[in-house]
Amino acid sequence: MPDNPNRARDHLANERTFLAWVRTGVAIVVFGFAIGRFAIAIRQLMQLQGRVPHTAGLSVWLGMLSIVAGVVLTMAGLVRYRRTRAQLEAGTFQPAGFLIDVVAILTALFGLAMAGYLVYTEQSLR
Repeated sequence: MPDNPNRARDHLANERTFLAWVRTGVAIVVFGFAIGRFAIAIRQLMQLQGRVPHTAGLSVWLGMLSIVAGVVLTMAGLVRYRRTRAQLEAGTFQPAGFLIDVVAILTALFGLAMAGYLVYTEQSLR
């Protein structure tokens, strides 16, 4: 392979992209933990007050789903990083296509599920 004057720049950009995947994955994990923990705290508070919670406990499951999604996203970022690194070394780089589409679609579906759950919770509290 001939010397590529942009080799270092390309690899550093790949590392920055991977770190963005990790940062996003960690944020989603923390968000999921906050959802789940907040739901448990509210349920405990209601029980201390002698009230029965009116929700089905989906917040804990949505929080768990978010935690798993954050872990999967981080692992997908690692796979993408390693694949891109190998492609850069071989001079055969191909931009991401399918993976980006999957992440965008799953994020949109999760957002819609969260919005639907908020509407469901609001209606059940009336």
